[in-house]
Order: sequence, then structure tokens, then C-alpha cells
Amino acid sequence: MNHGEMVGLIRGGVTRPGGVWADLGAGTGNFTRALAELLGSQGMIYALDRDARAIVAQRAHVPSASGAATIIPQQADVLHMLTLPPLDGILLANLLHFIQDQEGLLRRLANHLTPDGRLLIVEYELALPIAWVPVPLPFAKLTSLVRKIGLGAATQIGMRLSPSSGRVLYAACVPLIEKN
Repeated sequence: MNHGEMVGLIRGGVTRPGGVWADLGAGTGNFTRALAELLGSQGMIYALDRDARAIVAQRAHVPSASGAATIIPQQADVLHMLTLPPLDGILLANLLHFIQDQEGLLRRLANHLTPDGRLLIVEYELALPIAWVPVPLPFAKLTSLVRKIGLGAATQIGMRLSPSSGRVLYAACVPLIEKN
């Protein structure tokens, strides 16, 4: 998927420019750079990954464009305590399908969000595990999971085929609390 396609996939989850976000399991930063474009120059993104090589790659590709958010690459494992400021949003792109305790992780991450904060999730629309998606989280399962946790309702904001696998990817936005 190219940069423009990534921007298009998550665009509906970024309702205003600026803010402080985290991209957890950011890898080499492809979705981080898409988020940086959407947040603009007033935004800040903590791009965390447990792989030191991914952090090196992120630093090599930090956007130099003046219109993009500041990206702060950090090595950290999402399964451990994270030291982050209050966040306006958390991007989880292709991360949750590697996590056995998705409920526990989402509960912990919700504690990092400001009252108007949101989770922005990109996952495969798969019901059964495959080699690179060992713990699938199709949209229907995400919807019931966030309801169980007490978060706001998940809204699907985008969908497209993964160019590498031909499988359907969806993007969803989950607010910390339900808006009336």
C-alpha cells in the first residue's frame, strides 16, 4: 500500500489537525508518516516499536516536510508499561492481530487517552488465523470487544485490499467515551 492509500484509509479517524498521538507497534513508520501528514505541523506522534532496527529505520525516514507532525521514535514494547503523556489518539495499525490479550491491552491503552481521545485501528477482516495474522480481530469482534470494555462505539472508516496479501483491511475509530 502506498503512502496516499494509507492516508486515505485512516483519514476518517483524524477529525482535526494537531494533538499528541502515539503509533504503537509502528514498525518502520509507514502508517506513522500517514498520520503525521493528517495531523499537520501542530501534531506530535510518539512512534513506538520493540524492534530496535525498526526504530533506526523510522529515524532515517522521518518526514522533513514542514507541514507534517513531529515524530518521536522510541523503542518500547506495548505489552509493558508505557511512559507517555496524555494522548489525543492512539494508532494501532496491524498490531492487535499479534496480541493474545487484546482486551487487556485495549483497557490499558484507554488509560493513556484524554477524555476526547480515540483509538484508530487498522486490522485484517479475517475470522480465522493465518500465519501472519495469528489472533484475528475482524470488525464485528472489535465492535463487541470495545463495547465489553466500555469504550465508545467502533465506527468503520475505511476498507481496502492489502496489496501484499490480497486480504481485506479495515480501519476503525473508537472514541474513549460515547458522544451523545
